[in-house]
Amino acid sequence: MKLHELSPAPGSVKNRFRKGRGIGSGNGKTSGKGHKGQNARSGGGVRPGFEGGQLPLYRRLPKRGFKNFMFKKEYAIVNLETLENKFNDGDEITIEKLLESRIIKKRLDGVKILADGDLTKKFTVKADLFSETAKNKIESVGGKAEVI
Repeated sequence: MKLHELSPAPGSVKNRFRKGRGIGSGNGKTSGKGHKGQNARSGGGVRPGFEGGQLPLYRRLPKRGFKNFMFKKEYAIVNLETLENKFNDGDEITIEKLLESRIIKKRLDGVKILADGDLTKKFTVKADLFSETAKNKIESVGGKAEVI
């Protein structure tokens, strides 16, 4: 099979429907827009949620709940599997080293170490947060998990 021999499956490609091409086409003159009115005009129609001037549903419903976006902390996440692959046995892993080796792009509100993957090397890991499982895995192979 060659590139110029490729073609779509039969019946899968249809020509687009051309509106306003004469009375015989079945969609000529007003092109399916009816006679006059807001929807017949160029650029006409109403925005989503508009209810003809009645107070829209999204404004009738009460605002509820707490929005945490102002105070939310976002952590740069590193898995143990990544540390296992990128660093040598006995290394001291700091946030600066993680940034240098491009494991994380930004520090954000801190760095959190998660327990995905297995660990066989001893590390001294210094980070802002550790998951409980990650801390246990690091210490079980003889390493240290230090919270900065």
